[in-house]
Amino acid sequence: MRFSYVSHLYCPKCERTYDVDQIHQLCECGAPLLVAYDLESMRQEVKRDVLKEREANLWRYHELLPVKHPEHIVSLGEGMTPLVPMPRLGRNIGINSLYMKDEGVIPTGTFKARGAAVGVSKAKELGVKQLAMPTNGNAGAAWSLYAARAGIQATVVMPVDAPELMRKECAIAGAELYLVDGLINDAGQIVAKAIREYGWYDASTLKEPYRIEGKKTMGLEIAEQFSWRLPDVMLYPTGGGVGLIGIYKAIKELQALGWVDGRMPRLVAVQAEHCAPIVKAWNEKKRESKFWPNAHTVAFGINVPKALGDFLVLEAVYETDGCAIAVNDEAILAEQRTVAELEGAFICPEGAAAFAAARQLRESGWIRDGETVVVLNTGTGLKYADTVNVNPPVLEPGDQFPKEN
Repeated sequence: MRFSYVSHLYCPKCERTYDVDQIHQLCECGAPLLVAYDLESMRQEVKRDVLKEREANLWRYHELLPVKHPEHIVSLGEGMTPLVPMPRLGRNIGINSLYMKDEGVIPTGTFKARGAAVGVSKAKELGVKQLAMPTNGNAGAAWSLYAARAGIQATVVMPVDAPELMRKECAIAGAELYLVDGLINDAGQIVAKAIREYGWYDASTLKEPYRIEGKKTMGLEIAEQFSWRLPDVMLYPTGGGVGLIGIYKAIKELQALGWVDGRMPRLVAVQAEHCAPIVKAWNEKKRESKFWPNAHTVAFGINVPKALGDFLVLEAVYETDGCAIAVNDEAILAEQRTVAELEGAFICPEGAAAFAAARQLRESGWIRDGETVVVLNTGTGLKYADTVNVNPPVLEPGDQFPKEN
C-alpha cells in the first residue's frame, strides 16, 4: 500500500497539470495550484478502519497528504485537536448542538501549524533550502519554527502592527524577520520582489500548493470525530481563506472515497466589518472579490484586504449553500468574553468572530432548530492577550477580603 496517493497538481481555473516531484508555485495563468490524489485507487485499497490503529495526529491521513516518503515528515505532534461540546454557550445562543474545533491547543498555538507541517515537509522533500513569506503573524511564526526543525532558512515580512508575540516566535526560531509599515498585501509585494531577485521558495498563502493540504486535515478530523457523519453548518474565520478551502476540499475527497455520510455542511465565511471583501462579493453574487481599502480589525489574522484564493472561498460557499457574514469588533470582543465566561475557553478574536456570526445567523433563522453547528476557533487567546483589559483592585498586606455582593 502506498504511503501517499498524491497524483499531480492542477489549476482550478485553466486545468493545466503539473508534476508534484518538482517545485511549482502558481500556474502559468497566475492562479493557485491544488493537489490531486488517485482517489479511485485509494477507495479500492484503503479502508477507513485502518485509522483506528494510527497515532492521533494529522499524519494519520498520510494517504491524503502530498508527502511521498515518511522520512521527510517534519512534525511537532500537530493535529487531532479536540471537538468540544459547548452546551452553555449553545443554550445562550439558541443552538443545542454547538461544537468548537479548538485549534488553540495545537503546536505554535494556532491552526497555522497544520499548513506549516505539511508545507515545510513537502518543501524538504523537494530540496528547498530557503523560503520566504509575508504574514499577519501566526503563519510566519509557525513556518519559522517548522522550517527551523527542518533545517530550512526562513525569511518573514509582517505588518508593524502584528502582535509582538508572533515577532518573537519568528526571531527565536532564527528566521530573518522584517516589519513593514502597512498591511499583509504590502508585505507580500516586498517578499515577491525578494523572491524574484534571490530565487527563494515562495511560501506565501496559496503561492505554494501544500499549505492547504495541511489545513484540510481539520475537515478530515471533524468528519472522523463525528463518526463520519457530517455536521449541518461549519463557520470559519476567513482572511486568506485557506482553511475554508481546505475543509471543502477534504469533505469532497471523503465523499469520493465513500467515507462519509450525509450532505455537505453549509460553509460560512466569517469576516470583520471593516475588512470584508469576501462578504461584499458574496452579497453581490460575484465570483471574485475586490481589494478592501483601509482594512482594520481587532481580529488581526483575518485582516486581509484581498485574498489570492478568493474565488475558491466563494466557490466553497456557493457550492454548499453557505453564506458569508461580517461582524463588528465590538461583537467580536463581547463574544470572546462570553465564551470564556460560559465555557472556560480563552479563544482568539478570529474564533470569537465565528461564534458571533453563529449568534447572528441563529437570530436571523439561517441556522435552524436542531442543526449541528461547528465553529472553528483558529487559535489561543493567549496570543492576543492585549485584547482583554483588566483592572482588578489592589489589596495591601493585612487588608480584609471584600465581601461578596
